Amino acid sequence: MEKQWFVVQTYSGFENNVKANLERRIESMNMDEKIFRVLVPIETVQEEVTNKKGETKIKEREVKIFPGYVLVEMVMTDDSWYVVRNTPNVTGFLGSVGGGSKPTPLLPEEVENILGSMGLIDKKSRYNFAVGEIVRIKEGAFKNFEGTVEEIELEKEKMKVSVDMFGRETKVEVDFVHVEKID
Repeated sequence: MEKQWFVVQTYSGFENNVKANLERRIESMNMDEKIFRVLVPIETVQEEVTNKKGETKIKEREVKIFPGYVLVEMVMTDDSWYVVRNTPNVTGFLGSVGGGSKPTPLLPEEVENILGSMGLIDKKSRYNFAVGEIVRIKEGAFKNFEGTVEEIELEKEKMKVSVDMFGRETKVEVDFVHVEKID
């Protein structure tokens, strides 16, 4: 059995409470070899705030990406399933059809995207592209075009690819997720 990520449903607003309760239960029930991480998916957003004097400031605040859900990295066994399922304020697992059936884990690319948006995975390791590499565009107006990577913008997760269009080299900007390497 290998560890996988599962989505746990909670009452909205109780995500941090569930995280704390589950972490206490993992420790008290010696489940740390079956349940590894509990995360409330959040991201930091910047917003402009104007005070009474009319001055604008930029403030950062954390926003839950998936309100009402908590991610749990665990090995799915009867014991670990029971511990998570019976944690206070947990309403169930996402991907479970009921009747005591085990839930479906998240796909690795789904986990990568969520952890990447939280800043828990380095963007360089998520997307291993290099300038000069040949890639194929998977989506958008330039779908199925092949080209050479000219520039990479890690922070924006975009790149400029030089493609042959009507016999001329044209640079197009595409998202990392819309590009695949050609072996």
